[in-house]
Amino acid sequence: MVIKNVNLETVCGITSKLPDNQLPEIAFAGKSNVGKSSLINALMNRKSLARTSSQPGKTQTINFYNVNQAMYLVDLPGYGFAKAPETERAKWGKMIERYLHTSKQLKAVFLLVDIRHKPADNDKTMYDWIVYHGFRPIIIATKLDKLKRSQVQKCVKEVRLGLGLADDDLLIPFSALTKQGREEIWEHMDALCGNGSTATI
Repeated sequence: MVIKNVNLETVCGITSKLPDNQLPEIAFAGKSNVGKSSLINALMNRKSLARTSSQPGKTQTINFYNVNQAMYLVDLPGYGFAKAPETERAKWGKMIERYLHTSKQLKAVFLLVDIRHKPADNDKTMYDWIVYHGFRPIIIATKLDKLKRSQVQKCVKEVRLGLGLADDDLLIPFSALTKQGREEIWEHMDALCGNGSTATI
């Protein structure tokens, strides 16, 4: 897919009605400091499409990005933000669950985890939750550039073990800095949405 235009079309808060989109949707979930906004910006080749922040927990809404009038990238609220009140965290969880349960166009969920660390309990919980809702998450292991090349294989293995992935479950190491993994992610998104071609800018 050659990206000609992309815009933030819909923002849904806790009480918002979810849009009845007619285009395929690909959702991105992950902990609040895992680099979700940086990933979306890298995928779209934009510097500030999704707002990045040094303060975790910035995304507290479900954001629908329309790409070429052909598909939606759906940015789900980050989880695991300890400073947010428990009541707020519970509402975000229900909002994500409502989306996973009701979206008619959702084709896949990409789950982001930090490649440098073993998955936390809430990462495993989110993985199991996505599976429970009938999806097979594709794992994106972010912050690849923070590792030495010799560390990558060991860290990938720890992520796989921590989440309980099968051998054929997809895990894509990714760096927002070097863009490594970007084309592979696009290949899978294109295939899932029936576009059939790799994104090139």
